[in-house]
Amino acid sequence: MKLSARPSHRPAPVITHHASRITPHASRGPLITSHQSRVTQLSTLNSQPSTFRSGIALIIVMISILVLTILAAGFAYSMKVETKLARNANSEAELEWLGRSGVEYARWVLANSLLNPQQQYDSLDQPWATGSGWLGPTNAPIAEVQNPVTLGGGTFTWKIIDLERKFNINSPEPLLQQVLPQALTLMGVDAGEATPIVNSILDWIDLDDQTHIEGAENDYYENLRPPYSAKNGPIDDISELLLIKGITPEIFYGGAVVNYQPSYFSQQRDRFGRSAAMPVVTVGLTNLFTPLSIGKININTASAEVLQLIPGVDAMIAEAIVGGRAGESDPSAPGLMGPYRSVNEVSRMPNIPREIVGQLSQFCDVRSRTFQVEVNADVGGYKRTFYAVLGRTGPRDVQILTFYWK
Repeated sequence: MKLSARPSHRPAPVITHHASRITPHASRGPLITSHQSRVTQLSTLNSQPSTFRSGIALIIVMISILVLTILAAGFAYSMKVETKLARNANSEAELEWLGRSGVEYARWVLANSLLNPQQQYDSLDQPWATGSGWLGPTNAPIAEVQNPVTLGGGTFTWKIIDLERKFNINSPEPLLQQVLPQALTLMGVDAGEATPIVNSILDWIDLDDQTHIEGAENDYYENLRPPYSAKNGPIDDISELLLIKGITPEIFYGGAVVNYQPSYFSQQRDRFGRSAAMPVVTVGLTNLFTPLSIGKININTASAEVLQLIPGVDAMIAEAIVGGRAGESDPSAPGLMGPYRSVNEVSRMPNIPREIVGQLSQFCDVRSRTFQVEVNADVGGYKRTFYAVLGRTGPRDVQILTFYWK
């Protein structure tokens, strides 16, 4: 029996799947995505400590750089200061000798100012006061005044002021009893306050411990804080007046002359602590008085305020005296213009009474014999100011009375 393979005409079985059965297989994509996100989160968490450590290291490096920069800058500044101090130390000796040279130069100027026979007086238009011009009757180059002066590796400038332009605070007591009230009145101090100030100044200068009326001696000053004693001797420096009872900085300096701001303790106060009205002071005691001079006022250099300290001289007469010495002296008509060659030449001014001329002769002169010198020395930008007081009695006798620097 032969079997033949015949094609079957049966239809192939159809396999159908329900959609719900293929759903789990179709959702594998989201599962894979979720797994990847978890891996990413884990890797991120693993990388955070490394980033944190890198940030800390960066901060430490920046702080280290900042500290090193500050140390380097401080070292450089300290080296600059040390270098400047060393340079200035090397300039100390040169500065001092420049200052002393300036004083010697001033001595030469003052000595040669007496050699001009046509000017037997001292006035503000002469080379010693102006800092320029020629000394003596010649115009030779050697007689020309220089200011500033170059010497060695530095320079100095000088300034000369005569002290006879002011009244001597160490004058005899009877004379001070006339002059001091006039000075305080000129400054605007009330008459009721003037008496204690005048008598306190007299108590400071006199040699005894007896107190003038409303004055002050040791018993007053020793109860102050801090305590100190009365001088009971001549005033050496005009700033001593600030130690005397009743003298405020406004009275000493002059409120309108300097830009001085009074403190609480420097103001005059009543017994309730209230601020009292301060006088309007245009000049101060330091502008009117000096502790060093021959005792007479140079009528060619004194200000109108100083001239008003002379008994009988009011503001009008003082201004007339100052105005009369202005201008240049005319050789063809000597004595009619320019500085006064003698005190009696004040009589050429028509508005000055004759009796005042005789009064001026007791208090005034036309020569100055005491001078204050200020020398500003400079060596490579390093500066110092020197001061000296010179006493002149002749062309060959100009002595250094004091010398100091600031």
